[in-house]
Amino acid sequence: MIETSPAPTISHDKPPAILSLIGDTPLVEITQIDTGPCQLFVKLESQNPTGSIKDRVALAMIEAAERDGTLRPGGTVIEATAGNTGLGLALVAGAKGYRVLLVIPDKMSQEKIFHVKALGAEVRIVRSDVTRGHPEYYQDVAARLATEIPGAFYVNQFGNQANPLAHERSTGPEIWEQMRHDVDAIVCGVGSGGTLTGLGRFFSRVKPRRGIEMILADPTGSILYEWVKTGKLVESGSWAVEGIGEDFVPEIADMSFVTDAFEIDDEESFATARELLLKEGILGGSSTGTLVAGALRYCRQQTKPKRVVTFVADTGNKYLSKMYNDFWMAEQGFIHRAPHGGLSDLISHRYEAGEVISVGPDDSLLTAFKRMRQADVSQVPVVDANGRAIGILDESDLLVKVHRDPAHFNDLVKNAMTDRLETLSPDAKINDLLAVFDRGRVAIVMEGDKFLGLVTRTDLLSYLRLHMPKSSVPVSREYS
Repeated sequence: MIETSPAPTISHDKPPAILSLIGDTPLVEITQIDTGPCQLFVKLESQNPTGSIKDRVALAMIEAAERDGTLRPGGTVIEATAGNTGLGLALVAGAKGYRVLLVIPDKMSQEKIFHVKALGAEVRIVRSDVTRGHPEYYQDVAARLATEIPGAFYVNQFGNQANPLAHERSTGPEIWEQMRHDVDAIVCGVGSGGTLTGLGRFFSRVKPRRGIEMILADPTGSILYEWVKTGKLVESGSWAVEGIGEDFVPEIADMSFVTDAFEIDDEESFATARELLLKEGILGGSSTGTLVAGALRYCRQQTKPKRVVTFVADTGNKYLSKMYNDFWMAEQGFIHRAPHGGLSDLISHRYEAGEVISVGPDDSLLTAFKRMRQADVSQVPVVDANGRAIGILDESDLLVKVHRDPAHFNDLVKNAMTDRLETLSPDAKINDLLAVFDRGRVAIVMEGDKFLGLVTRTDLLSYLRLHMPKSSVPVSREYS
């Protein structure tokens, strides 16, 4: 049975003021990164109300549906999305008083999920390891829900003609004016295809003779790069960049506009996005890294000066727990730490680098509990004033002390910790580590009296995954 909930009571007589802030985003020049002989400009779509270029198409698709009668007061807006389109729809449709139901792949960043929920959208999480035709494929689920819910409007950004029209009528003219009618190339990606198609239509109309090059930046694993280069549809691979790249050619994507393409892997995308923040102060999302990396490759290949535009497609605030998190980057193999040899290479958080959340023996259990929750860990080492690990405190130790009387949260850590430590030297073997785990303990790696860090089951699993033979990795992907 499909659950329904009443739409918020918002007047349609006067559009919410926030919707007037969609579009008219700034264009800035890249000055601190080598762009070869070219001038490279980025359009800051991250300055839209929900932080992405998708606010434009959300507004256009909702208003088009209102005009043609497919969306009526009290209706439900349904879409399959990995986040940014969902955010735009949650803002626009929610502000106009509609119920919003989003079908989201389970690999979407938590920041985006929290954001759409805070905007009032309902979320259905589905599998991200299945492809078109599978009953849990996110687009198929959304289409099915639209047939089951009375008054539902399935947005279908991949086939909705209002999507490219939004860019033809707003994004393109804005770039044209901001660049003072002097543009040589546009670098963009394809998620739904709306940006490419809309810009291609606009610029082929305003500059038909000399033309403007439309350059595709595509994640490694997507099929679109090969489609442009060879005209062949190949099997898709996996990629971690969100928002662009596909395992099919979207219905509204007019690939005939593309004049050249660059394939950018995840590591280069993330590194470029981080460099953009470090050198230019621009906080972009994961697809921004792909677009800027593609634009830089194009610029550096040129022999004559050109004026090139690409996009900060969304804000990096949505990826702080991923590509701007050094631990996540290292765990995924995108940051390569210098090897120390032995168990040291399995330590994700090193004590000497200040990365370990720890407590002192004279701290209270309440202090320990707060640190564990804040860091989302189930145990913390107890380290004395000399930097020696003298114990470990886990959730079980806390429960034993406080379950009968919460006042015991004021007790000292040293009275609750386990001091029978399972210590290993850096040159210990993985079998030694497994033996510690079999005894239900966490391994503390010590070099003499020097505490190096903890090794957990998760650390070992991450290490083993990164060392899997490439041929044995199953195909999976982030949906756009």
